[in-house]
Amino acid sequence: MKDEALLAQMDSIIARYPKSRSAIMPLLHLVQASEGFVTPEGVELVAKKLDLATAEVAAVATFYSQYKRRPVGDYHVGVCTNTLCAVMGGDAIFSGLKDHLGIGNDERTSDGKVSLEHIECNAACDYAPVVMVNWEFFDNQTVESAKELVDKLRSGNPPAPTRGPKTLPTWKENSAVLAGISDGRANEGVQAGPASLAGLEIAHERGEA
Repeated sequence: MKDEALLAQMDSIIARYPKSRSAIMPLLHLVQASEGFVTPEGVELVAKKLDLATAEVAAVATFYSQYKRRPVGDYHVGVCTNTLCAVMGGDAIFSGLKDHLGIGNDERTSDGKVSLEHIECNAACDYAPVVMVNWEFFDNQTVESAKELVDKLRSGNPPAPTRGPKTLPTWKENSAVLAGISDGRANEGVQAGPASLAGLEIAHERGEA
C-alpha cells in the first residue's frame, strides 16, 4: 500500500474536495481497485491521508455493501432478489447459480474468477430479472442464461453487458471508475434501452415537453 502511484492518485482525489474527509468513499474504492478489496492496511492508509481516526474510515467501509472486506472474484456477480426481480425469476436464478458454482452468498469460486451475492434493487425493474457483474447490467436473465454467463466469465470470455461499456471491466477496473478515475468509456455502448425510453416516447407523442 506504499506504491507511489497510488499515493499520488489519492492526493489527486483529495484535492477535488473542499473538505478532505469528503474523499473517504472514493479513496476506499481506490484501495479496492489496487488490492481487490478494502484491506485493514487500506483503511489505515485512508485514515492517515485524511487525518481521521481509523474507526471513522472503517465505519464507512463496513456500512456500504459495495466495499468488500475480503477478496471477491475478478467478476463479482450480483443477482437482484428484490420484489419484482424475485417474482420474475431472481430467486430461482440465485438458487441456480449457487448450485451451479458450488458457492453460497458472498463467496467466490476456488479459481478466484467469480463471486456471488444477492443484491437489492438496482433501479432496472423494467428489465427484470436483472443480474449485475461488477455493477454492469445483464438484463432479462433466466436461470440458464445466468449459468451460461458465469461459465463464460470463468473461461475468460466475458460477454458484453446489455447496457454500458462494449467490453466487461474487471472488478478492479470498475472500482477505479467508482473512485473517480475515468476510463474514457462513459458514453460507450447502449445507455438506455427501449423499455426505459417507452414513457419518454409516449410523452413526446402527446406533445409534452
